[in-house]
Amino acid sequence: MWELIKENQRKSWIIFIAMGVCLILLGYIIGLAVLPPDGGAVGSIIALGLWIILSFVSFYSGDSIILAMSNAREVTHDVHPQLFNIVEEMKLAANLPATPRIYIINDPAPNAFATGRGPGNCAIAVTAGLLARLNRDELQGVIAHEMSHIVNRDVAYVTFAGVMLGSIIMLSEVFLRGMFYSSNSNRRYSSRSSSRSGGQAQAIILIIAVIFAILAPILARIFYFALSRKREYLADASGVRLTRYPEGLASALENIAYANIKSVSINKVTAPMFIVNPLEAQSSAAVGLFSTHPPIESRVKILRSMSQGVNYANYQKAYSQIIGKSGAIFPAAAQGDSNRIPVREASAGKPEEDAKQKARTVGDLMRAVNNYAFLICACGLKIKVPPEFNADKVSCPRCGRELVVPVANVQAAVSVLAAAGVGIDTPASGMEPLVYNRKGSGWESLSCSCGKMLQISPMFSGNRITCQNCGRITEIRGLKT
Repeated sequence: MWELIKENQRKSWIIFIAMGVCLILLGYIIGLAVLPPDGGAVGSIIALGLWIILSFVSFYSGDSIILAMSNAREVTHDVHPQLFNIVEEMKLAANLPATPRIYIINDPAPNAFATGRGPGNCAIAVTAGLLARLNRDELQGVIAHEMSHIVNRDVAYVTFAGVMLGSIIMLSEVFLRGMFYSSNSNRRYSSRSSSRSGGQAQAIILIIAVIFAILAPILARIFYFALSRKREYLADASGVRLTRYPEGLASALENIAYANIKSVSINKVTAPMFIVNPLEAQSSAAVGLFSTHPPIESRVKILRSMSQGVNYANYQKAYSQIIGKSGAIFPAAAQGDSNRIPVREASAGKPEEDAKQKARTVGDLMRAVNNYAFLICACGLKIKVPPEFNADKVSCPRCGRELVVPVANVQAAVSVLAAAGVGIDTPASGMEPLVYNRKGSGWESLSCSCGKMLQISPMFSGNRITCQNCGRITEIRGLKT
């Protein structure tokens, strides 16, 4: 594995430097065309400065920017215990130094991606639709795939290469737009054409600059996407090695690719980072130079051909048979990984939900991520209260009973408690635990003594919740799933 990581890091640096040289060369040619005869140096300096600034931004804040663009919200263990357990399992299997932060995206389309600077600082984001549609083995396959991107150092590569590609595209578009829409530039060019030889030389430089400004983003994009496709195969191979169950990832890929649900939060910038690019056709015939991912049918066939074991040698053999290429996708040491790693049996899954129940599950999970309160009336009706609801009580529309609404706005609760002379600066974990009796097996909400709203998911099976705001423990009694 270490040789695979080293080779990935080496390739990442090569493409990063190559794109940097391309960016600086583009800046030089544009500068030479716009400000002859010494503008090349100015253009190079501007391009270099742009490269450095965006590289620092991507290194220190790239993951936060991408998560914000995806409308991802960080969640606690209580929101989806199964997801946290799977992430912890895969973190141990992959021997990561730290558990990735976990985010849920408020989107009904199933998908997932990983981001971050490296194994010690990373995050995994999944959509609400993914959690609602996949069983445990499928979800484990997706998490293992994303964990492999982290282990293989792909997340840092994607962030930096994406910044370089964006810089090249931005510089090219600024120049081309200036060329075609600036009448002042045309007048300056005409005045400089008075000398025939000088005018011809400047015209040639200008043509070269235009051609390079058009080709540079195309070539950078082809190189970037071609390497991205190979890394998807690598992540599939590494992922099934962690789970020892190729069918889980294969089935998950089919569910994600053919769900036929329109995404509401994935855009052109973030789409290449997801396990399946929702903006691309998934058939082999539709995969071209600008495709960010390999065809789903090829990935699935390779995974389902690994009946003899889940080591890299078996994946390489299946890859060569399905894709029809003799080229290796692993370094020499990984190809020698011939120790038999048997495929495990499928986990005992929960009963399959019908379409209506899946839609309801997705809706409730999305509401939970957005801080809705779930109240169960004694008559059995579930009331879903939005976070902007200001009253402290709500009447049941079925039986008329009044139910207390947990305080969703923690800052408001802290202000109320402070006004009453109650402070919560010190952890309350040493205080007497609170007690909450469950009223059903679905989503439920309750308030800690500090005012923070706590969520209990349908998958919650523990007997206590610890408040992330003040540390106080609430014992959960009654129904469990």
